[in-house]
Amino acid sequence: MKNVSDFLDATYLKTPQQAGISKLENDAVVEALLQNAVQYKYKCVMIRPDYVLFAKQFLAKNKSKVLVGTVIDFPEGTASLDEKLSQAQLAIDDSADDLDFVIDYQAFKNGDFTLVQHQVKECTMLCLQYHKTVKWIIETAALSNKEIIQITALIKNVVIKNFKETDYANVFVKSSTGFYKTTNNQPNGATPNAITLMLENATPLSVKASGGIKTLKEVMFYLQMGVKRIGTSAQNEITHQSKL
Repeated sequence: MKNVSDFLDATYLKTPQQAGISKLENDAVVEALLQNAVQYKYKCVMIRPDYVLFAKQFLAKNKSKVLVGTVIDFPEGTASLDEKLSQAQLAIDDSADDLDFVIDYQAFKNGDFTLVQHQVKECTMLCLQYHKTVKWIIETAALSNKEIIQITALIKNVVIKNFKETDYANVFVKSSTGFYKTTNNQPNGATPNAITLMLENATPLSVKASGGIKTLKEVMFYLQMGVKRIGTSAQNEITHQSKL
């Protein structure tokens, strides 16, 4: 059986306001996440940009090799290219290892493919220059099946056209923010259907499944499908289940 922790991006992306707690309490949640990361050796911790430097220092002090990832233009994805690049540069300056960008899926849905292609090219170029991993969140719950196929292929084609084959392993297509509001209680994260479409159209890029993944069974299901990373905020429960 695969060591599940090797594939987990342990995630906490709520602001104090979203969590309904104070900043001090939110800081404590992040620190607890980092302590668990040291113990369970997750692949990566995914946190808000303002925690990146603290996380890097915490993990270094504990001699941990866990990566630190953060989110860019999260969760809407509608910021300008300059804003995306500025946020990314700050995260890079703080030594983030992984940068998960929310793609401008609204612009894509409105047919502005040139804008989206340019953002993918420029943001990916910035990250790869610094030897970072970049993941493009496409927000599958906001897209039709056809749009999932098209936007995944768009990212793949931009990368193939503009970057070396040795770069491909550092670019992912990622399913969801986990913050998208759906109607009628529809899933707002990874689904077998969406991940299948992404896997079929992302190659040679890798896929990260994220959003609503809460059990070891789901993690193993997606890993067996072929995803290379799992984003989850239920990492403790999943890790405990894997030890049973």
